[in-house]
Amino acid sequence: MTYCLRVADIPTSERPRERLMAHGAKILATAELIAILLGTGQGPGKLSAIGLGQYILHELAKCDRDPLAVLRDVTPAELMQIPGIGPAKATTILAAIELGKRAFQSRPLDRTPIDSPVAAAAALSQDLMWQNQERFAVLLLDVKNCLLGTQVITIGTATETLAPPREIFREVIRHGATRVIVAHNHPSGNVEPSQADIDLTRKLLAAAQFLDIPLLDHLILGDGNHQSLREITALWDDYPQGD
Repeated sequence: MTYCLRVADIPTSERPRERLMAHGAKILATAELIAILLGTGQGPGKLSAIGLGQYILHELAKCDRDPLAVLRDVTPAELMQIPGIGPAKATTILAAIELGKRAFQSRPLDRTPIDSPVAAAAALSQDLMWQNQERFAVLLLDVKNCLLGTQVITIGTATETLAPPREIFREVIRHGATRVIVAHNHPSGNVEPSQADIDLTRKLLAAAQFLDIPLLDHLILGDGNHQSLREITALWDDYPQGD
């Protein structure tokens, strides 16, 4: 491994904790961030904490996926199969991952104006962003685009979900919303719309016109990213919503 020496043998200014304190966490390599969580090293060849962090990433990459993507859903048992990782280190890593998810997924307060795809994605991220199954949800808004609440309409498989327009607008009407944004996730992380996504959006826009409940957008979320169909398609020109 690249880092076989002890962290104590690294010049003070180059140690992960000191670099984080001086320059912030963003400049640290992923292995260095893991090293801070681990505190100590060992594993194959008595690696340093940084070396063990690198070794963990190397082991996670064996499944031909981004190791960070694997790390998001890793289990304690899977981590503890890596030499040098026991219950204490595994639970520390998993606690940090969960804390990061919760910080990213924090919702805006109710009645917050939803005035952009970014704001809409943030409001829905807890329900959709990191899920392993496709989910379809709605953002319920008032006449000023302020958030009334969110609602997951359906939960599908790892690759598809069904979202009948009838079910969607039933929830919108039941909650007294006057405007709506719909969204679903792609567990693969690819947020480009499929033809089925386009076709469903077309049906929803037509229904929204008929019910006089403007559909403001259809978002696709996944793997920390989002895509606004309103921004990348001409569907809203074909079905004006009066918003």
